[in-house]
Amino acid sequence: MPTLDYFEDFLWTDEAKIKYRNIPYFVRSKARLRIEQIAQASGSDRITAEIVEQARIEFGQ
Repeated sequence: MPTLDYFEDFLWTDEAKIKYRNIPYFVRSKARLRIEQIAQASGSDRITAEIVEQARIEFGQ
């Protein structure tokens, strides 16, 4: 299983990490990009469970 790269540009909360791990591995990289775009657009340097959830809803999961 690939390594999870949480700490490049954003601080990930523990809850966000848990939600991220529940995303199917084959879409994680695309989901991660979208999660980071959402955080950046909101002016946040922190990835929260709410941001991960917002991306999940956009992907229709």
